Amino acid sequence: MRHRTWALLMGSMCAGIAHGQSGIVVTAPAGSIQLDGRLDESVWRQTAPILLTQQSPRPGADTPFGTEVRALISGNTLYLGFECMDPEPQRIAIHSMQRDGDFAGDDSVAVVLDAYGDRRTGYYFRVNASGARADGIIAGVEEPSLEWDGLWNAVTARTSTGWSAEIEIPVNAINFTRGLAQWGANFERYVARERTALRWTSPTLDSFLYDLSRGGELSGVEDLRQGRGILFSPFSVGRMLNNFPAHTRALLGQPGADVTWRITPQLASVFTVNTDFAETEVDTRQLNVTRFPLLFPERRTFFLEGSNQFQFGLGLEELFIPFFSRRVGLLEGEQIPINGGVKLNGRIGRMNVGVLDVQTRDKYVTSLDSLVPGTNLFAGRLSYDVTSKFRVGMLLTNGSPDGIRRNTWTGFDAVWRTSEFMRNKNFLIGGWTAFSSGDVPAGNRTGWGFKVDYPNDRWDCFASLNQFGEAMEAALGFLPRPGTRRFETACEFKPRPRKDGPFGWIRQEFMEQRFYRVTNYRGELESQRFWWAPVNVLLESGDRFEVNWVPWFEFLPAPFEIADGVILPIGKYRFDRFRAEFETSRHRRWEFGTTTWFGTFYNGRLLQQTNYLRFTDRGGRWQAGLGSEQNFGTLAQGKFIQRLLQTNVTYAFTPNVVWTTFLQYDTESQNVGNNMRLRWIIRPGNELFIVWNRGWKRILLSRDDLNLIPERELLAVKLRWTFRK
Repeated sequence: MRHRTWALLMGSMCAGIAHGQSGIVVTAPAGSIQLDGRLDESVWRQTAPILLTQQSPRPGADTPFGTEVRALISGNTLYLGFECMDPEPQRIAIHSMQRDGDFAGDDSVAVVLDAYGDRRTGYYFRVNASGARADGIIAGVEEPSLEWDGLWNAVTARTSTGWSAEIEIPVNAINFTRGLAQWGANFERYVARERTALRWTSPTLDSFLYDLSRGGELSGVEDLRQGRGILFSPFSVGRMLNNFPAHTRALLGQPGADVTWRITPQLASVFTVNTDFAETEVDTRQLNVTRFPLLFPERRTFFLEGSNQFQFGLGLEELFIPFFSRRVGLLEGEQIPINGGVKLNGRIGRMNVGVLDVQTRDKYVTSLDSLVPGTNLFAGRLSYDVTSKFRVGMLLTNGSPDGIRRNTWTGFDAVWRTSEFMRNKNFLIGGWTAFSSGDVPAGNRTGWGFKVDYPNDRWDCFASLNQFGEAMEAALGFLPRPGTRRFETACEFKPRPRKDGPFGWIRQEFMEQRFYRVTNYRGELESQRFWWAPVNVLLESGDRFEVNWVPWFEFLPAPFEIADGVILPIGKYRFDRFRAEFETSRHRRWEFGTTTWFGTFYNGRLLQQTNYLRFTDRGGRWQAGLGSEQNFGTLAQGKFIQRLLQTNVTYAFTPNVVWTTFLQYDTESQNVGNNMRLRWIIRPGNELFIVWNRGWKRILLSRDDLNLIPERELLAVKLRWTFRK
């Protein structure tokens, strides 16, 4: 009865705040805060709370998960306090204590900040109930870039009525407009077992947390200062390298440093010397049955901060990334040493700035069997906010990772977006054009495209058209299909059945149709695909199942070796693919998922199966997972089997001391790779990494031979310390 009374009280109060109050004044009461997750200091009680209201699945409805948020300033640090009521605290879900872990199945709280005041770009901070942190930078309304690591802190605590969190954000850790009277902000709480989200402002199903135009206002921030804005981060790395086939061992040591100077609160420059990425996680391997390269995400911290400034166009995603930072310091899977570099990112008035200039040094690349000379690589991005809804910009890249060819790419784009279409709907229109010069092939060196997007909860539809000239080459970008024109359209109808109806066991249905058509520069059809999802159901339990039918057409302009010794000839191919997928809710301690593709494939058949099984203990300290991906192909030119097996184990001593191991094997490389890493965050900015990588090669003397011989080994220790001024 007590919980029901609290729910009714909170529901009525939250409704009033959500619709009537979209701004709060951040106070600076006298007193200090001990960051322990408990809001028991007097300064918190001197601060008026705001109440969150249900955003999903039933906006504005009563909820037993009452949530209070308080905001205050102490010195030049912003503090946020969350008090999260839960009628069943023993059911609070935790799956990770790892920094930047997967929190999709965790109870968590989040804040987004628009410290520029442009209602477009900002920062994202999330904390789960175990105190694990995730953060990112926001450049679009649907998803942030989650690889950025900011220098902030958070601690959580369990209470008799739920849990609480204290978040500490030093303002010298972010870019902001000095003297700005208000910052944009929004707060969220997610209850994993109920798949329920609560928000401060815009608690509608059509609003994204990352849409800063729908946020509220934090007042009282105009006096914040960042001091001299200098961060000095020296580091030292020690390595032991073993090359077992050559019977060689090397011991290496290298110092280096990163220096960040915030020229203004809005504009930051970063200088790096002897840049090192020893702590970077290894790539997750993938099987590929297409004739196009796969995209692997950027994981190196130096390139991630400010990466939102380089976002170009609207929704190009994997079709075309004009500046892809993995082209810098990496070539054919090998690291290219970086002598030094400089970055500049932030804002100057209405102008958004992103600049990167890096100097590499000579490196012998084994896979190329040649020396790659050192070279200078540059990328620069400028964009201007004509209005709060309309942005225009340009992007320039210069240089080639091989250090030999000349390449310059220049592009221009414009994006208009609103969250007030038909009163409260999201609507976006964007276009781009570009050209390249230098040592590029003969032909059309230009490209262009546009997209119209309507991403909302009940209807999610878009249409796009992009053309890439056969000679439009961005040496520092990712363009898997040059010389093509691609038209794509999709529409998804996503009803939510009434809870008192016959389909009340369904949370939401996703009826999706997607079509794309790709022609080459001569106008010949190369690819055409229609994707239909007659069944895609998210249950109230959180489990999901989906069935798809995909009729497909491919024209191969050249022979394609899909597997070792299996070569498809030039020709036109029509085939039908089918998919069945099931996955359990992410809040469960045991998670399982399976996906099966089957049907015809080119001139034969292909069965693809992907499975995963994950376990998490109740406290989130232990995580373990098994994953497999298998392809069984039977084509006119031969049969093939491809397998990828992966396993991972994580143990968190605390949210700041985490040990992980990741083991993977694939039949294409016949290589077993292990990545083991210990990360100790002594305090934000001060970190110790111990990394052990080892690879084994499978020697196939017979079909059933399981012999493994060691190939390479790396043991690295890296210590980084940050000094602030």
